[in-house]
Amino acid sequence: MPLNPDQLAARVARDIEPGSFVNLGIGQPTKVADHLPAELGVVLHTENGMLGMGPAAVGDEIDPDLTNAGKVPVTELPGAAYFHHADSFAMMRGGHLDVCVMGAFQVSASGDLANWDTGKPGAIPAVGGAMDLAIGAKQVYVMMTLFAKNGSPKLVPSCTYPLTGVGCVSRVYTDHAVFDITPDGVRVLETFGTSVEELRARLEVPILVDVR
Repeated sequence: MPLNPDQLAARVARDIEPGSFVNLGIGQPTKVADHLPAELGVVLHTENGMLGMGPAAVGDEIDPDLTNAGKVPVTELPGAAYFHHADSFAMMRGGHLDVCVMGAFQVSASGDLANWDTGKPGAIPAVGGAMDLAIGAKQVYVMMTLFAKNGSPKLVPSCTYPLTGVGCVSRVYTDHAVFDITPDGVRVLETFGTSVEELRARLEVPILVDVR
């Protein structure tokens, strides 16, 4: 079966190297924090000014003054640090993050990212720190559903929505499959509840195969 959001978050977490400095984007990517064992030593960064973020806070753990960039209550790990918003963005832009995980409206076959504006009337564009992360992180992972609500693919030959970054996406994690964006093309690494043939039938992007 296709993965649900929690299963997809766990799958993303598996690929984060021990000791990495990581930013998790607003929305579903924040779920990745719940699947990173403390012994891995992964240090989570939030653009509102924190290093050492832990999993989401629940019950008595909730502190209204301790939230991630999406204003979701979070916990802190031993050694957590707080700093000015500008310093946080300097970390993002300066190449100090090993990985960022973001959502997306579209990803192109060449790794272009569109995740801040659909152009729909009445929609409120929300770029936040996405552009800074897209150019600053050493690896950009996208976590999204493979198809929109109308059934159209979100992994596309070229993006039709305004771009967040050009050629910045390293890997795309979806409910149906995991894809690497490589100089040779889009490579399928793993599938969930579907086959490569079915993916080829539904996607307009040529795909290479390296299924585990």
